[in-house]
Amino acid sequence: MSVKWNKTGKTAGELTFDISQAEVKRGLDQAFKRVKNSLRVPGFRKGHVSRVIFDQYYGEEALYENALNIVLPDAYSAAIKEAGIAAVGQPQIQPVAMDADKDWTMKAIVSVEPEVKLGDYKGIEVPKQNTRVYAKDIDAELEKDREKNAELVLKKGASEKGDTVTIDYKGTIDGTAFDGGSADDYSLELGSNTFIPGFEDQLIGHEAGDDVDVVVTFPENYGAKDLAGKEAHFATKIHEIKSKQMPKLDDDFAKDVDDSVETLDELKDKIKKNLKEQKESAAKDAIEQAAIEGAVANATIDEIPDAMLQEDINTQMNQYLGNMQRQGISPQTYYKLTNTTEDQLRAQFSKDAAERVKTNLVLEAIVKAEDLKASKEEIDKEVKDLASEYNMDEKTVRSTLTDEMLSHDINVRKAIDLVADNAKQVAKSKIKDEKEDDKSDKK
Repeated sequence: MSVKWNKTGKTAGELTFDISQAEVKRGLDQAFKRVKNSLRVPGFRKGHVSRVIFDQYYGEEALYENALNIVLPDAYSAAIKEAGIAAVGQPQIQPVAMDADKDWTMKAIVSVEPEVKLGDYKGIEVPKQNTRVYAKDIDAELEKDREKNAELVLKKGASEKGDTVTIDYKGTIDGTAFDGGSADDYSLELGSNTFIPGFEDQLIGHEAGDDVDVVVTFPENYGAKDLAGKEAHFATKIHEIKSKQMPKLDDDFAKDVDDSVETLDELKDKIKKNLKEQKESAAKDAIEQAAIEGAVANATIDEIPDAMLQEDINTQMNQYLGNMQRQGISPQTYYKLTNTTEDQLRAQFSKDAAERVKTNLVLEAIVKAEDLKASKEEIDKEVKDLASEYNMDEKTVRSTLTDEMLSHDINVRKAIDLVADNAKQVAKSKIKDEKEDDKSDKK
């Protein structure tokens, strides 16, 4: 195959390549088979026209367009591989020559990945992470468990913040009832902020049996546009008031919370262990993120082609909407529930597209610089993990993803681990001082 690459810009160029006569013949033969059964030639039954008769009657050129569509994808893929370029997006391909009994010549306007010049990616300084578990952390978790196990008991006297009231309410605007503005025997925790701002506050200090005229104004950004910004009156009847009765912190409470422990001390030890694991996991994520951000900041990257940005945005949208669909929510339902549009979702993912693309480019450059390669065992494990995660058969995963695709993901994760494992944790104040020094040096 004759291939010529002429770079016309930092991320663009012209790729000229030939399609061999053998490939052209294959394309013409397949194109003829596709149209053969629909041909109508006088003197021949439908579907029984020979290739020779077709060429005489229509001319071989009538097959050129279909033949080109058949052979072009493979020919283009082979050409970019031979040229050694990382093409992105859809190329603009035009025929240069399509003569009979000769190689066909094509010219493609191609966008390519920008050049990445790596800076320091080992020994990057990141904020020191504190994974220590304090007594107050354990106490806070115990308090959450007490809240979950609290009992509501009837209360006499005035309601207070934190109490739960059972109410009837009927809402009106300018004397007219509106949809969703009324309910009977509704249970509401005062201070939960589940109702319109100001509603719950006006019920504090009242007793069971009281009638309260609650007056509130719907927020300007309220979901129901016909109510936004309007003043409403709610005729409210308080039926009963209940207060939380918190359980005592003792061994019985510990066993109620977790049947695998016998004492409160055992529960505290288990909470401490869980919190430690959570903090260490969060610290690992924070170090990883800061280290990768540092590696990206230290790298020099040419201008990113729009095709790469659009590809990233499309990938993010497909993954996001795919997750929604796995939960039984179609894209149309999602847009309706969130009162958004496809364009708004696209705009949301476009905000960080450039940074995501830069990050991927830097990680792939590190893979190349470090010659990271996935082993067969790692690929096999990746297949098993994906099959388990998505509840699929391993053969289905294999048929969907090539070893090259699986290796790419594994190698990128290796690059992430390499950068994170080599990061140096330092005090946040030191990093801040160094950044200030950098700013001063650039002035």
